[in-house]
Amino acid sequence: MIRVLIVDDQRLVRAGLRMLCDSAPDLTVVGEAENGQQAIRLVEQVAPDVVLMDLRMPLVDGTTATARIHASRPTVRVLVLTTFDDDDHLFPTLAAGACGFLVKDASPDELLAAIRQAAAGETPFSPTVLRRLVDQAVRARLGDAPAPSLPATVTAREREVLACIGAGLSNREIADRLHLGVTTVKTHVTSLLAKTGATNRIRLALLAVQSGPVVEE
Repeated sequence: MIRVLIVDDQRLVRAGLRMLCDSAPDLTVVGEAENGQQAIRLVEQVAPDVVLMDLRMPLVDGTTATARIHASRPTVRVLVLTTFDDDDHLFPTLAAGACGFLVKDASPDELLAAIRQAAAGETPFSPTVLRRLVDQAVRARLGDAPAPSLPATVTAREREVLACIGAGLSNREIADRLHLGVTTVKTHVTSLLAKTGATNRIRLALLAVQSGPVVEE
């Protein structure tokens, strides 16, 4: 069972998210918080696998709560679910340690799939949000600098996998796109992390956009 903590300052939103999660046989809601302060405390008490995190909340906002949770419990996956998908909200939360972002107009199936992906160590983003985040990261970090090149040891197939990561595709979606097994995709991702020095999948996505075109979904 995937243990989920719901964090949102609106009671009706929390109730709807709880009903949705409870409808899935592999998810269980272990707690609710109405602000970031409560979320930080509950993470220690109920040990969730995934935290569904709103951004704008009283007392402690979602970005601050994400940073504190990531610092104290780095294995807990924080998945942002918000109406505010602009760069000023999303990129700081990514830097704080969020593993993915969804906007609240996502379909129920998309949300459930994103929770499962987060629990599995993947980074669930809508492709449009991911591209917006990466574009800002490129502007902020590179400015007018030339695009970085990939190590010569990166194979042609690994470049294809990297491009798919940059487009926000999950391992399953990459496998379907490239006609590979999921285990093979995971092997390529592990190899890319080792060869590029990237510390996580988000860094690979940044590298994908910095170094070349990203495949379209």
